[in-house]
Amino acid sequence: MRVLIAPQELKGSLTAVEAARAMGAGVQRAAPSAQVDLCPVSDGGPGFLEAMLAASDGERRTAAVRDPFDRVVAANWGLIEGGGTAVIEMAEAAGLKRLRPDELDPRRASTAGVGDLIAAALDAGVRRLLVGIGGSATNDGGAGMARALGARLLEEGGADLPPGGAALARLARIDATALDPRLAAVAVEVATDVRNPLCGPEGASAVFGPQKGADAAAVAELDAALANLATVLRRDLGADVGDAPGAGAAGGLGAGLMAFLGATPRSGFALVAEAVGLSKRVGAADLVLTGEGRLDGQTGYGKAVAGVAALGAEAGVPVVALCGGLAGDWRALLEGGLTAAFSVVDGPRSLEEAQGDAAALVERAAEQVVRLVGASVNRGARVG
Repeated sequence: MRVLIAPQELKGSLTAVEAARAMGAGVQRAAPSAQVDLCPVSDGGPGFLEAMLAASDGERRTAAVRDPFDRVVAANWGLIEGGGTAVIEMAEAAGLKRLRPDELDPRRASTAGVGDLIAAALDAGVRRLLVGIGGSATNDGGAGMARALGARLLEEGGADLPPGGAALARLARIDATALDPRLAAVAVEVATDVRNPLCGPEGASAVFGPQKGADAAAVAELDAALANLATVLRRDLGADVGDAPGAGAAGGLGAGLMAFLGATPRSGFALVAEAVGLSKRVGAADLVLTGEGRLDGQTGYGKAVAGVAALGAEAGVPVVALCGGLAGDWRALLEGGLTAAFSVVDGPRSLEEAQGDAAALVERAAEQVVRLVGASVNRGARVG
C-alpha cells in the first residue's frame, strides 16, 4: 500500500510537518510494509515557509523583526531558487502565534514586522517575493508593513498615523515617495487561501476580526477604518483594491501588498502544490491522508484539504481527512472529492487536553483508517 500524507497545520496543536509525522507513524503501526510519502502542505498560512523550503531544498534565514506590538522577535524566512526568491510567512512576524490570548487587540496590532521581513529579503538581493498571508493577529490593511518600507501614512495636519487598524479612521493622506526603491525591481506574489474583499459583511473585519479579539463594536470600527484606507489608497496611489479578491486576507494585508508593492494574488495551495509536485504524488498513491484543525464550510474556499481532495478525485484516489473537529456544512467537501472525514478526538476532552495530546490522537486515528482500508483491500482480494 502506498500512502501519501499531505496535511496542513492543525492550528494551535501541530504544525503541518508534525501532523504528517504523526499520521505516518500511525500508518506504519497499522501497515509496517506500507510505502509512506510525507508531504506537508499549506494554503499560504502557517506552514507555508516550511512547505516551500522542503520542496525546494531552500535556505532558512532569521531576521530580527517587530511583533504586532513592536517587540523585537526572531522570525524565520527563506531563500529558494538559488537565492533569487524569498519566501516570507507573515505569521512569523505578525501572526496570532506571537500573542497570548489575553493580548489580542486588532485595533492596535501592526504588520510592521512583515515589512521588516521584506526589507531583510531585499537586503539579500532577491528578485522575487512569495508572501504567505494567513494566521494574522492584525487588521491594519498592511499599513504597518508599508511604513516599515518607507511609506508615510498621515493624519490631517501632517502628523504620522499611530500603528493599528483603528487609527486608519484618521488617515488623511499617503506619501509613498520614500517607499524602498528596490521594490520596483522585485516581483511580489501573495499566497492566500481566501478571496474576501477588504470591507463589508464578507470583509477582513467582519469575517476574521472576531478570531483576533474584536467584538461587534470593534468589528464595525475596524471595517469603517479599512473603508477609509481604501478611499485614500484609490485617491493617492491610484490603487483600487478594496473589492479585489483576497484584499481582505490577513486583516487587509492583501490589499496593502497589492496597493503598495503591486503584488499579484496567487492561490496559496496551488503555489505549494506546484512546488512539491503534489498532483504526481497523489496519482502514485493508493490512499491519501490529509487534515486540518477544523473542517467546516470555509475549508472549501481554497484551503489545502479541499485542494488535496480535488486532486484525489481527478486521480481516482481516496482522500481521508483527519481533523481536530468537524463543524458546519463540512459535508459539502464530500462533493468536491473528499472520501471521508473523521475527528481525531477520541472522547470527552477539554480543548487544552486535546491540543496537548494532538500528536498521539492523530497517530491513532491514522492507524485506524489504514487498518480499515487494509482490511477492505484484503477482503476484496480474497473474494476476487
